[in-house]
Amino acid sequence: MPEVTLAAPPALTPLLLRGAVRSPFRRPHPGAAFPRDRLVLPGVRVDAVRLARYERACGFPTGARTLPVTYPHVLAFPLAMRLMSARAFPLPLLGLVHTSISVARHRPLPVGGEYELAVHVPGLAAHRRGTEATVVTEARLGGAVVWESASTYLARHGDGSDGSDGADGADGADGRSAAEPLPVRESWRLGADVGRRYAGVSGDRNPIHLSAATARLFGFRRAVAHGMWTAARCLAAFGDVERVQVAFRAPVPLPGCVEYGASEKGFELRSAGRLHLVGSVRGW
Repeated sequence: MPEVTLAAPPALTPLLLRGAVRSPFRRPHPGAAFPRDRLVLPGVRVDAVRLARYERACGFPTGARTLPVTYPHVLAFPLAMRLMSARAFPLPLLGLVHTSISVARHRPLPVGGEYELAVHVPGLAAHRRGTEATVVTEARLGGAVVWESASTYLARHGDGSDGSDGADGADGADGRSAAEPLPVRESWRLGADVGRRYAGVSGDRNPIHLSAATARLFGFRRAVAHGMWTAARCLAAFGDVERVQVAFRAPVPLPGCVEYGASEKGFELRSAGRLHLVGSVRGW
């Protein structure tokens, strides 16, 4: 796999604009060509102010000496956008839906560490609502991989849209049926600004998260919360983990109320009997 090393983090705004301009011309399908480069960014250090804003937005305690398990995803987001806004990437950046993420943390991630980040796309796959791309991210410290993830992103196309808020599946990441709810631990009232707040700390300004007006352009009746915000918020409530698999089953409309359920093996997010997210913290 060709490796491209960057001298500085990519600027997000030009990448998002480039991706937006190219989105109408994308023709996604599972057999499309996709970027084969592995993008690498060495010498990445954590901005303590930005980290604290992220922790507050997601409910993590502030001032810890190690990073939340979801934070490397935010650090590597500009790299992922560089790849996903490239001419060779076949899925439209606008309206992409994050459908799942698997994360493995191999050792604690010191806030003061100097990380090397890398992203690549191993392939595309058919989905009942369109085409999914997988994006793999790695974080290295002292030459060793200390954190890695695999995210899937869905471009909806063709038949299958039901005009809803984006319902997406039934069974959870650990095979649990939607009919088997976990004990409810907390209830959360989510404001209309949740998507905009998370966009400010993560850089992910996908229009489906920002307002009802922009979300309607992509088939959603209301703005929906970022999948990674819902995952981070659940993990902040669940506690520290080293490995987690999260499946985003149905987007969380904003504003709204959700119920967080958990057991020793995982967690979920529901509202009005609808399963939005399911996470497993068992080994895999």
